[in-house]
Amino acid sequence: MQKNDTAVTAITDIGVNGEGIGKVDGYTLFIKDAVIGDTVEAKVMKAKKNYGYARLMKIIEPSPDRVEPVCPFARKCGGCQIQEMSYERQLAFKEQKVRGNLERIGGFDGELLDQVMEPILGMENPFGYRNKAQFPFGKDRNGNTVTGFYAGRTHDIIANTDCALGVPVNRKILEIILEYMEQYGVSPYDEKSGKGLIRHALIRYGFQTGEIMVCLVVNGTAKDLSHAEKLTEKLCTLEGMTSISISPNTERTNVIMGKTYEVLWGQGYITDTIGGIRYQISPLSFYQVNPAQTEKLYSTALEYAELTGKETVWDLYCGIGTITLFLAQKAKSVYGVEIVPQAIDDARRNAHINGIENAEFFVGKAEEVLPKYYAAHGENAAAADDADNADDMAHADVIVVDPPRKGCDEALLDTIVKMKPEKVVYVSCDSATLARDLKMLCGNGYELKRVRAVDQFPMTVHVETVCLLSHKSPDSVINC
Repeated sequence: MQKNDTAVTAITDIGVNGEGIGKVDGYTLFIKDAVIGDTVEAKVMKAKKNYGYARLMKIIEPSPDRVEPVCPFARKCGGCQIQEMSYERQLAFKEQKVRGNLERIGGFDGELLDQVMEPILGMENPFGYRNKAQFPFGKDRNGNTVTGFYAGRTHDIIANTDCALGVPVNRKILEIILEYMEQYGVSPYDEKSGKGLIRHALIRYGFQTGEIMVCLVVNGTAKDLSHAEKLTEKLCTLEGMTSISISPNTERTNVIMGKTYEVLWGQGYITDTIGGIRYQISPLSFYQVNPAQTEKLYSTALEYAELTGKETVWDLYCGIGTITLFLAQKAKSVYGVEIVPQAIDDARRNAHINGIENAEFFVGKAEEVLPKYYAAHGENAAAADDADNADDMAHADVIVVDPPRKGCDEALLDTIVKMKPEKVVYVSCDSATLARDLKMLCGNGYELKRVRAVDQFPMTVHVETVCLLSHKSPDSVINC
């Protein structure tokens, strides 16, 4: 097919960015806003040799799973890719996405997956679930200051202060900020010129505590924010306001947050609880955005670990210690590893405020910290007089990994294989890299026992997955 050609096609799948996928005489078309089950007319906008990108021109026959989106900006906004698909169909799609990647990339047999895959964990109400949102500021075509979300694959702001996935208080906060900017002539940041002050507003909300954080990302310093006291005064009228800060970011970059933050009012964090564990969350902390599903996700990981109180556990990519502290309630000792120093500071503080003394944290890359630790303590274990201590130093009974989308580093996987933990619990936000890593581990002494998808991000194509791997000879011992 060529650019500007039109074609009628049935939509049979969804791409990684939420586009509907259809075929015309074997030629694949990616069509934004098309839903599985639709028959559509589309116009080719970009043509490659074997595939192309097309614009939805007309829905000839709507899918039985097509629904009216809750948000009027759903089609324009880049935040929700599949809001026009019924939630039941979203869950089925995500479950099949995980299974498909495990079969195609991981090489796992369909009959095995029939045995080990458990039903996806969805939400009763798949809206209003986000405890964090980052809103860019800019100017519209008429020169008015606006905030909202970027349109898909662009940095054009769709003006909207009332996101259907966020909490209601976001709207009030954004309206206060916009009113303040207009009243005192505070300019939004312009990406093209690098001028202007306010880049983003980060808003966090504690679902269990009701505490609110507002952090303004500014192209400057606190001194550049004129009449800041007037802004904090207005924000403080909102019930639950706990932390108001700024994060300087003067770099010409797409990275939202600066490297530091400064408190303007209140404290530098909010608190929230998941599964009875209390967490302090700073502006720079990584914290799962969907607390209701996070509790299901981490509870599943804890269930898969089957801890009895005698185990040594490593939690890699631990963030602020969310999974670590869950595990510490049931394990003998837990070691958390995270590359972000501020997150480790938060993790240690979170352990302290929860009275957890059997968790220790290390700053560094998981693929560097674990191999070094294993090499050092593996050698020392041979000379240890205390057998229990030797076991603790020489190996892990359970290793939990929750890596970024790129998955685990090869050096880390190699070390896991050498350490031979009885169980590996793999928490993943990308089922493609998950499948790749599971293939390696299952080719080196492990077998896949349980898999469960968790819908952490309704209305989007993303899905979390928890897997349990068991060593084929669980009674084996490392002799170092």
